[in-house]
Amino acid sequence: MAIEISIIQYVLSVISGVLVGFSLGLIGGGGSILAVPLFLYFVGLDTIPNADHIAIGTTALAVGLNAYINSYMHVRKKNVAPKVGGLFAGVGLIGSLLGAYLGHITPGKSLLTYFAIAMIVLGVYMAIRREASQAGTVNEVNHVLETFRKCPRLTLSTILKVTIFGFIVGLVSGYFGIGGGFLIVPSLMFSAGLCITRAIGTSLLSVGTFGVAAGAEYWFYGEVLVLIAILYVIGGVAGGYAGTSIAVKAPRRTLRIAYGIIIVLVGIYMLLRIYHVMP
Repeated sequence: MAIEISIIQYVLSVISGVLVGFSLGLIGGGGSILAVPLFLYFVGLDTIPNADHIAIGTTALAVGLNAYINSYMHVRKKNVAPKVGGLFAGVGLIGSLLGAYLGHITPGKSLLTYFAIAMIVLGVYMAIRREASQAGTVNEVNHVLETFRKCPRLTLSTILKVTIFGFIVGLVSGYFGIGGGFLIVPSLMFSAGLCITRAIGTSLLSVGTFGVAAGAEYWFYGEVLVLIAILYVIGGVAGGYAGTSIAVKAPRRTLRIAYGIIIVLVGIYMLLRIYHVMP
């Protein structure tokens, strides 16, 4: 069945991409959180058949591509731990593919409800947690490797934690059809000892991997609007640049609190829309 989309809706898709890219660049996640409600309620595609799954599949692909683009900006600013991020993303890819299949067979309303609840819980956690004062030095990846040579137990433990969290977060991200930055950032902070700023930059490697993998699988099931995804990406380039520029200048505590507040508010908004409390 062909889906008719107006010129205005295409334009709104570009605007949505700007907001998604800005979110990804600023907080390393939240792009998918914003993209799904924007797809459904701002672009106005909530009335199409199978809208929930199509929204998830389309935005997963778009957010994944946006994340890869925005990660380059963080790499240039030396705000990424590539080896930690590569391990996390590589292991999580397996979980993401499995999760995407499970998400595909779950009713869309239930999927979005679970997602919104998880956002609220994690948003509160991010807003109230305290960051370790010594976490996330500039040379933290080299420090981990040096520690491995001197003390295998500690480094093996770190690698094990990154591997476990990577798979679990990949599974959850694939299940919800999102990049999963709101999960990846705290997971990297806990498992690898990264500060919020470096965790954000590093998370984009995994956001991109999980988003593209989940989007490709939804595409296989015929639940992706490719042109809409491309328009999201185009808008996301400009938004991502602006968000990244702000992210590297903002105080860590302010960034962390803002990150949590955004997640909580969007989670509440999604619940209200899912159950028709708000028009």
